[in-house]
Amino acid sequence: MEQKKESRTAGILFTLCGGVCWGLSGCFGQFLFQERSLTAEWLVAVRMLLAGLLLVMIGHIVQGKKVNDIFRDKKDRKQLFWFSVFGMLFCQYTYFAAIAESNAGTATVLQSTAPILILAVVCITRPRLPKGVEALAILGALVGTFLLSTHGDISSMQLTPLALILGLCAAAGAAMYNLMSSKILQKYGVYPVVGYGMLIAGILMCIVVRPWEREVPTDIQTILATAGVIIIGTAVAFSLYLKGVSIVGPFMGSLLGSVEPVTAIVVSFLFLHSDFQLLDLVGFALILVTVTLLSTRKQSIGT
Repeated sequence: MEQKKESRTAGILFTLCGGVCWGLSGCFGQFLFQERSLTAEWLVAVRMLLAGLLLVMIGHIVQGKKVNDIFRDKKDRKQLFWFSVFGMLFCQYTYFAAIAESNAGTATVLQSTAPILILAVVCITRPRLPKGVEALAILGALVGTFLLSTHGDISSMQLTPLALILGLCAAAGAAMYNLMSSKILQKYGVYPVVGYGMLIAGILMCIVVRPWEREVPTDIQTILATAGVIIIGTAVAFSLYLKGVSIVGPFMGSLLGSVEPVTAIVVSFLFLHSDFQLLDLVGFALILVTVTLLSTRKQSIGT
């Protein structure tokens, strides 16, 4: 009994650490945009290419040759490609572009509204109306986004329109990421799908962006921040989070994952001098509470 309790505690810690690593990834990105004048296009191209290679290598270590099984089925190859473009690439680019236009905390919280969009898709495709708790979650997320973007004054925008659009696009990208990957993830596992998804998206992005043509600072802070996005925000984050979820389960994992936006808010405020007003924090709280509330109904959403 004591051993089982210790294992669960370890699972919670692994999951929390994975979420913190994802939150830190956005803050590393904010530093590179804010202090080193790098672009979201450059960072996303480099991050997806190198992180994809890293995850595929880990997949070979963990799964051996099975990591390549996804390419044997024509239908799954096609699904992987579309996931790479419309799930991975769209999600990653809009998220980091939203950080560049606002800050890591705001972009991460806006992206966390993805479950609301997934719920909307379910309600439209079933079709059915949102249930009581679901309707409350949608209302809370809408009010939170309104407070975050206007501070309660409909005649003024506190966020730039582009930052709001990119943040909501990041949420749409995260929703597509989850909806498009669910079947192949169950069939092949995370490392082949996410690894090759990032690698394909990174290659496509590099062809367009040509990151090697841009002059990039080579000081130690720039190198560490870039490595933080690639290694801490990808390989370490995925490994810790998945290890934790394997112990505590996906339901608890989704709740513990809310530490990601909280981490991004705290770190961007303390170390990157992001300016948050009281109504920003109220908006953050409303969004995070309602998304967490929706997570408690996660199993019933699909029914």
